[in-house]
Amino acid sequence: MRSRGWAGSTPSSDEEAISRILSAVDEEVAENGAAIRIADIARRLGVTRQTVYRYFPNADALLMASGMRAVNGFIDQVAQHVSGLKDPVAVIVECVVFGVENLSGDPQLESLLTARNDGEAVTSLSSDTAISVCLTTFHQFDVDWNLHGFDTTGLRELAEMTLRTVQSLLTDPGQTPRKGPSLRRFIAKWLGPAILYPRMTSLSIHGQDTTLESSNTQRTQVATQSVNADEHRSGGDPGLNGEAGPKG
Repeated sequence: MRSRGWAGSTPSSDEEAISRILSAVDEEVAENGAAIRIADIARRLGVTRQTVYRYFPNADALLMASGMRAVNGFIDQVAQHVSGLKDPVAVIVECVVFGVENLSGDPQLESLLTARNDGEAVTSLSSDTAISVCLTTFHQFDVDWNLHGFDTTGLRELAEMTLRTVQSLLTDPGQTPRKGPSLRRFIAKWLGPAILYPRMTSLSIHGQDTTLESSNTQRTQVATQSVNADEHRSGGDPGLNGEAGPKG
């Protein structure tokens, strides 16, 4: 890590440097809005622009990382919410619902996901920074992703699709926004089969097509139907695939 600058107080680690950069971003956004410049952040920190670029490639990445951090303990909250769930459909459905219901109305996130006054492009939740954060979260879950046919590329694509779904539902929830069981049914019905696809492909290679087709049809039906149990949840009722419901 570079040792010069930082207004005479050099960070002791890269982690501290990143934290201080993001704190400067928070201050800049609070004072001047989301149209930040790398130069402004560097000036606040007493460093060169190159120092900031070492950790973040552009202002969009800074805004995204700041927005992610701004949601107090959000990653840990998501992991806790789906703790104990091992079925990928159940986990992704709960992640999307939890994200939509908890991020909706967040002022900083809304400033990132809406057009700037100067016409600058809207921040994307599917940026490389956001996908990396999402992947880190996925690896905290109790799901055996390899067992369900997800290799590195497949899991990254799932992270991207999950984030795109969340962003779509946040920016355009529809005339009558879906909530609770209705939102879970909608996501399970249309994303569920896609989440099962890697396992279907993996098993079909080994000649298990017939058994797999029957099994996946049943699992998708269960995933779609059992969301109704959410209406009666009180913490430990059955979840999407008969597992214990998410915590929190």
